[in-house]
Amino acid sequence: MEMMDLSSMRVIDLSQNWDMHTPGFATYEGPTIKWIKRVAFDKVGGQHIASTLHVGTHLDAPLHFITNGQDIGSIPLDKLVGPGVVVDLEALGIGDYDIYTSAHFEEWERKTGLHIQPGDIVVVHTGYHKYYPSNWYGESQPDETRYFIKHPGPTREFVNWVLERKISWFAIDAGSMDHPMNTVIRKVRPDLAAKCAQKLGKPLEEIWPEEDLQLMHYDMFPHGVFHVENAGGMIDDVLDQRVWIGCFPWKFSGGEAAFCRLVAFVKQ
Repeated sequence: MEMMDLSSMRVIDLSQNWDMHTPGFATYEGPTIKWIKRVAFDKVGGQHIASTLHVGTHLDAPLHFITNGQDIGSIPLDKLVGPGVVVDLEALGIGDYDIYTSAHFEEWERKTGLHIQPGDIVVVHTGYHKYYPSNWYGESQPDETRYFIKHPGPTREFVNWVLERKISWFAIDAGSMDHPMNTVIRKVRPDLAAKCAQKLGKPLEEIWPEEDLQLMHYDMFPHGVFHVENAGGMIDDVLDQRVWIGCFPWKFSGGEAAFCRLVAFVKQ
């Protein structure tokens, strides 16, 4: 890896706020936060939080989908920090319920002149971060239904391309690297599943058969290609750039996921 001088780098926060209003993914409980000590009475402030892990900007470890898979604490820092690109899919016209493919990423390469290298971290910008209830920077149009249920996603074709291109891992400014209708959301919101099928012009079972369920998790995690979900923050400031990416979860031994800070290091 090339050396970089951090004194000449700007740190761009690609993380969303985490607070009591931040929603968890479908069927996951969100956080509860309470004060258990107050400065007036205890001379110190103290808080207690309880939450599932799939809330806010977080890193999924392979253990999330693989029995005895790699846990958060076992992922080395040199995997979590490295060179990467920020791919702007929104600018390619990809929107509600759409499917993105390898062709879109290759179109992005031609358009920008940037190349996704083997070992790169790929940050996927769909633009859906603006709909996140805890979005804190830039344009904000809170709409958690659109955020979680209508963002674009891939099919099996994309999985095969990712492995061929030897991508290290992903981050995405949406609820999942999988298409929402290739998750439990298809069952949770059958009304919107029907609208998605209508837009795509095919039954969802044809696009994502049962064996392809959540393939960006089931098929990628065994290869160590995991992802950060609910990225956002200042992501619009680093679109279509080659940057260094850092993901910093706590060293959670036995953890299947962890809240994390996702950042980009950009030359000033």
